[in-house]
Amino acid sequence: MEIRQLRYFIEVAEREHISDAAIHLHVAQSAVSRQIANLEDELGVELFERVGRNVKLTPIGKIFLEHSISALQAIDYAKKQIEEYLDPDKGTIKIGFPTSLAGHFLPTVISAFKKEYPHVAFHLRQGSYHYLIDAVKNRELNLAFLGPLPPKDHSINTSILFTENFSALLPTSHRLAKREKIHLKDLLEDDFILFPEGYILRKIALDACNSVGFTPNTSSEGEDMDAIKGLVAAGMGVSLLPESSFYNATPRFTVKLPIESPIIRRTVGIISPATRDLSPSEKVFHQFVVRFFAVLGQYQ
Repeated sequence: MEIRQLRYFIEVAEREHISDAAIHLHVAQSAVSRQIANLEDELGVELFERVGRNVKLTPIGKIFLEHSISALQAIDYAKKQIEEYLDPDKGTIKIGFPTSLAGHFLPTVISAFKKEYPHVAFHLRQGSYHYLIDAVKNRELNLAFLGPLPPKDHSINTSILFTENFSALLPTSHRLAKREKIHLKDLLEDDFILFPEGYILRKIALDACNSVGFTPNTSSEGEDMDAIKGLVAAGMGVSLLPESSFYNATPRFTVKLPIESPIIRRTVGIISPATRDLSPSEKVFHQFVVRFFAVLGQYQ
């Protein structure tokens, strides 16, 4: 069995068309067909069935596809480790991050790192909270920033970088806008603007409101910080957001108020796989990030 056969097989499986796969692979259609036939002969099973002019995976073909993808990922990762072992300062770091850390946190960290390691490249992947955890567990990513950090388990390691509180964001026309701080219960009758279902920041906000005896009326939703801030500025409702989202400034036509009770807090950190080693450049980055925030915390 050859690596080339696996690559051809995966391409055909994803495109469900031998001609399209051949065009993408820049090889003759006959070469793809021959390699697939050789692979099926070696395995003793049919991996595809014809459906009109297309092909579809057989049930055993679907199983073989999962293992083929994992095998090629492992081989590519091994090659990457060898390349970085030879020159760790010129590696590529693939890292995931959620929308809540995209505005200030991520640019700050990467900018600081690039000053010390200018030749290291980054491949950034934005994703939801649960996607990023699964991506690290399933070898799609080796590093991901998260807030809050998930519980440590047998498959992931967690490193806390800092802890931050949540504040209420209100329109300047709000009845409580001139207060210095508020209790969360003060917003009992307000409309809330939250992230959509499935977002971890929505769950944090809902859990906080439930802890003081009410379920917020969600009038609008936004998939990123700017959208939520804009809706609050337009007077559509109030929101609960982490302190790091206000680093640059509080948006126009809004006011940020600390929440006196309950204290709403989240950890922010980095996760990595517990069952496999990081590449040399990933290790350097992980150590840098932990050190960076440890030093930063000494001056705050």
